[in-house]
Amino acid sequence: MSWFDLPVFTTTFVTLVVILDPPGAIPIFLALTGPLTPQQKISAARRASLVALGVIASFAVFGQRILDYLGITLPALQAAGGLLLLVVALQLLTGSESESLADAGVNVALVPLGTPLLAGPGAIVATMLAVQRAGGAGGLVAVGAALTAALLVVYLVFRFASPLARFLKDSGIVLLSRIAGLLLSAIAVQMIANAVIAFVNGEGTPAH
Repeated sequence: MSWFDLPVFTTTFVTLVVILDPPGAIPIFLALTGPLTPQQKISAARRASLVALGVIASFAVFGQRILDYLGITLPALQAAGGLLLLVVALQLLTGSESESLADAGVNVALVPLGTPLLAGPGAIVATMLAVQRAGGAGGLVAVGAALTAALLVVYLVFRFASPLARFLKDSGIVLLSRIAGLLLSAIAVQMIANAVIAFVNGEGTPAH
């Protein structure tokens, strides 16, 4: 038995990168970290990636047991994440996020960047399924490596997105905030809609 399953690594890595969509998250990252200093932006990028890694890895190992114990289904988790993102999106659209984020400092890396934006239901479910299909120690090592590599890509994209803010200046950041708010609200509504569809289809009822 191989200690490292390359096909599992490749499949999981590509899937996670597509779901996490680092380039698409750049406008949201810059908008949420607008009030922060360059050093705080770097710290936020690092913390967001580490938080996402910790949350997704925890759910990959213990997620199904935790959800079963609490009687929570994946659609319920998805709906909760969507509602949280929607609140942040409305703040971005109305411009009321700057003061609160300035006070929060790099804690913005925890919520909403680390979770649920990065460590959202999509990434969590994809990783949980990858673990279930891993088929041995080599597959589990590959899934862990793929998750780490995908979030390293996210960190590097966020890390080098910070200099872009200097070229955008204040007016550019304001415009970016509105665009990011619109995109984030669409993501949130889609997450909630998917959860509602799952409930209608009977997937939101906990197993007993």
